Amino acid sequence: MEIKLLAADSMGTRSMATFVKTDDVAIMIDPGVALGPSRYGLPPHALEIERLEMHWNRIAEWTKQADVIFVTHYHYDHHNPDHVELYEGKEVFLKHPTENINRSQRERASYFIERLKGIPKKLEFAEGRSLTYGNTRIELSKAVFHGTNSRLGFVFEIFIDDGKETFLFTSDVEGPAIDDQVQFIFDHAPDILYVDGPMTYMLGFRYSRKNFEKSIENLVRLIEEVKLKKLVLEHHLLRDLKWREKMAPVFEAGQRYGTQVISAAEFMGEPEDLLEARRKELYKLYPSRPRKQLNLPAE
Repeated sequence: MEIKLLAADSMGTRSMATFVKTDDVAIMIDPGVALGPSRYGLPPHALEIERLEMHWNRIAEWTKQADVIFVTHYHYDHHNPDHVELYEGKEVFLKHPTENINRSQRERASYFIERLKGIPKKLEFAEGRSLTYGNTRIELSKAVFHGTNSRLGFVFEIFIDDGKETFLFTSDVEGPAIDDQVQFIFDHAPDILYVDGPMTYMLGFRYSRKNFEKSIENLVRLIEEVKLKKLVLEHHLLRDLKWREKMAPVFEAGQRYGTQVISAAEFMGEPEDLLEARRKELYKLYPSRPRKQLNLPAE
């Protein structure tokens, strides 16, 4: 199984865009990328805008090679409604547009699906599905919370088994702190787990200490009981420069049980570059205004 983590917060943009290729099928998960509209009261720095453009070009090129595309939810760091041409001739599986969804995502889903009409070879809804392509088996979870409650809507998780290796993509679970988010992972016991970690940069504000502690507990249990080969921590967690320090119990468990705990950048052999978390520093080092005005929603 070939796994390419194309863009991620550890690489300088908000994204979990992932390309997976087996002997049977080429898969794109969540082909989208975005920037945080405001951090430390500052808009994205010019360096972040350049990285956004680079990552989008990379995502677009790999999406062209996919046979199947999954969109786990309708935030703009996970899909791009302005480039539906990339879905032409593909099999597309989307988060259900009317069930287990909040108002904002329902509206975005309706707009996106309307734009997709007549473009993909197949367009179906994803939650709870089992798919087979040759020797490759794909299991899609039921809808689980985006985060720790329904305020930001729901997502679905993705498990891929090609008979030689297994990979699980959690989407935006922000933890995982909730039982059904974690149970899907235990049920499938992947070799490689790509997880959206806890939102520690909002700890005590939009993310509770209780949920943070539960996320740590769950990740340690997964290392101990599933015997993960690689645990890739990303997305909301990597907006915090002190993420390693805060996740120390997970790293310690990884050392005890032989699980490699890494960022997406490390997984891909790239240097970490947490541009959003460093935004204040970027403006000091490279005083600059964005080259163009960006209209960026919060999610």
